[in-house]
Amino acid sequence: MKLILKFNLAFLLVFLTGLGVSGYVARDLLQTNAEQEVLDTAGLMIEKAEAVRNYTAQQVAPLLQTQMQYTFLPQSVPSFAAIEVLKGLSAKFPDFSYKAAMLNPTNPRDRASDWEADLVTHFKQDPSAKEIVGQRDTPSGRALYIARPITITQPACLQCHSTVSAAPATMVERYGPANGFGWSLNETVGVQVVSVPLSLSLKRADKAWFTVMVLLTAVFVVIGLTLNLMLWKLVIQPVTRLSALADRVSLGEMDAPDFKVLAKDEIGVLSDSFSRMRKSLAHAMAMLEA
Repeated sequence: MKLILKFNLAFLLVFLTGLGVSGYVARDLLQTNAEQEVLDTAGLMIEKAEAVRNYTAQQVAPLLQTQMQYTFLPQSVPSFAAIEVLKGLSAKFPDFSYKAAMLNPTNPRDRASDWEADLVTHFKQDPSAKEIVGQRDTPSGRALYIARPITITQPACLQCHSTVSAAPATMVERYGPANGFGWSLNETVGVQVVSVPLSLSLKRADKAWFTVMVLLTAVFVVIGLTLNLMLWKLVIQPVTRLSALADRVSLGEMDAPDFKVLAKDEIGVLSDSFSRMRKSLAHAMAMLEA
């Protein structure tokens, strides 16, 4: 097996191993960064919803108490306000969603789906849990969600949700007496859920990974070609010439041309050694002939 072939086989093995390890690490890193980016976006959305809920409960609802005696204004409900504010985002980015999902909602649109009801059950069973982060499949692709419990911690909330007789008549007139009652203090009645698409970020990560792999492959190919050229010019070609000259001398052609290498590297040292050996051989042959 020729030297250059051995070198290229060793280089190919190193190249494939390095490319595989680099590709695995790069893909894992890019996927992790993509998921963290989506998680940050979802966290920002749910924090915004929390801010809207707190603002509505503390500043908007007190201003509407008088009007509520004559007509029920859902704008005074923190969950309604948060949903309406984030609805504008959902209109522009349909895959981004926020919902205050309730097991027994006053407004039918807030009724929890099966998977949202499972989240509520989890928070009921583990009151110490403050947040759940997970992934789920949607019709538009993989999505990441953040869920936080909605727990009745303020007695004021029970004015609308304890019994039908205690609730504002305007609210009962608007939504009816069948839903949204029977809540109790410190009870987890629902969850806030923010859902953000993950598939788009993962596709961007895969595209970036493909670009990285192409660049790495190109770099390895350039390095391989450069090393092959250097090996051929600095090692293979001089050694081939020296080998051919050694064959001629071994067959008795003492008039074969000299092998000159100006470099002071290992090939140059080998050339000088061969020249000395050739002169010694010629001198020995002359002595024998005499």
